[in-house]
Amino acid sequence: MNHESYEMNENSKGLVPKFRFPEFRDSEEWKKMPLSELLTETKHRNRDLKYSREQVLSVSGEYGCVNQIEYLGRSYAGVSVKDYHVVETGDIVYTKSPLRKNPFGIIKENKGKPGIVSTLYAVYRVTDKGNSTYLDHYFSNDYNLNSYLQPIVRKGAKNDMKVNNFAVLGGKIFAPKPTEQQKIADCLTFLAELITAENGKLEAYKIHKTGLMQKLFPVEGETVPEWRFPEFRGKGEWITTTLSSLAKRRTERNTKNIIKRVLTNSAVNGVVDQRDFFEKDIANQNNLDNYFIVDFGDYVYNPRISKNAPVGPISKNKVAKGIMSPLYTVFEFIDFKNDFFEQYFQTNCWHKYLFQISNTGARHDRMSVTPNTFMKMPLTYPELPEQQKIADCLTSLDELINAQSRKIEALKIHKKGLMQGLFPSVEGVDV
Repeated sequence: MNHESYEMNENSKGLVPKFRFPEFRDSEEWKKMPLSELLTETKHRNRDLKYSREQVLSVSGEYGCVNQIEYLGRSYAGVSVKDYHVVETGDIVYTKSPLRKNPFGIIKENKGKPGIVSTLYAVYRVTDKGNSTYLDHYFSNDYNLNSYLQPIVRKGAKNDMKVNNFAVLGGKIFAPKPTEQQKIADCLTFLAELITAENGKLEAYKIHKTGLMQKLFPVEGETVPEWRFPEFRGKGEWITTTLSSLAKRRTERNTKNIIKRVLTNSAVNGVVDQRDFFEKDIANQNNLDNYFIVDFGDYVYNPRISKNAPVGPISKNKVAKGIMSPLYTVFEFIDFKNDFFEQYFQTNCWHKYLFQISNTGARHDRMSVTPNTFMKMPLTYPELPEQQKIADCLTSLDELINAQSRKIEALKIHKKGLMQGLFPSVEGVDV
């Protein structure tokens, strides 16, 4: 669908959108109507155990309803999922979990396969007056979502949500006739699908890089890679030594809680600001004196394992100076200042050692390895000129990946601006 087919409503008065499709230009103003006219609660439980723990859904602010294992790496479901709510494709799910931008929870459409959600979620189905995709887009606007939920939800002492499922439908929102809801939904879905297509290209670039890295670094048990740049062919084997001979641990503590910027090491995103990554502070801001100080350019090992990091990730800090949990191992290379080892640690060349000397211990999601044993890890690397060549090659691919990421971000910004035009602004309006 060509989203340029809408027209700007220059002379509009009252609550109508700035952009309106031609066939609706002369239609009536949008009405404020109870959400209960657009949605009805569904109380279908998983009593027949049609759905298993592998089909439990979570609700993400960015990705909407997603399979919990695929999104989080494992299931957080209880022992029994018999009482879980069944969620069909097209149902609307409200999660009573606060996020930094959405302190009263989020409302999302299940656009994927049917599944189940915890009893802490509420599940709704659209009536003949509503359109689930329209409502998903409507509530993806932080102001619309927060201003709707704030007068309905009460927060408990533990920041939990005090609201029953039916009460969530008690507020009112602005909505046009179902035909116009559908038109808006189609337009915004077109852009969402374009963004998804561009994300597909991004994933293709990442897969290409992964395949190239498998050729440019030696496989397990070898000391030369399958592919070498012409000028390094016949140059002999790569050097093998221990991490401790090339790097030193960083053990400076954040005494007196001087530094408040808490970083985390994500298997997918590398070192990131914890508040940005989780949309809230996970660490206790009043008890950070035991955390390690991490400088820009330091490397961090996170022993937490996941689908993307079977022995935990090692990442280079490219964010800023901050602090890390004492559960992490922080180190810096003494002489190697290029990005060779940043790329090296994105491979599985170093995994075998950790599998051999560690185990998951009492916690099945974390490797059990002491920092001193970790620093004895063997590393295989070439001379500096070949290091630089490999680093430059893979860094250029990273730049292509980053450019594609920026393109996707620009599309998201365009979509956000379009949404502001397709929905009437109700901020500051006394209705």
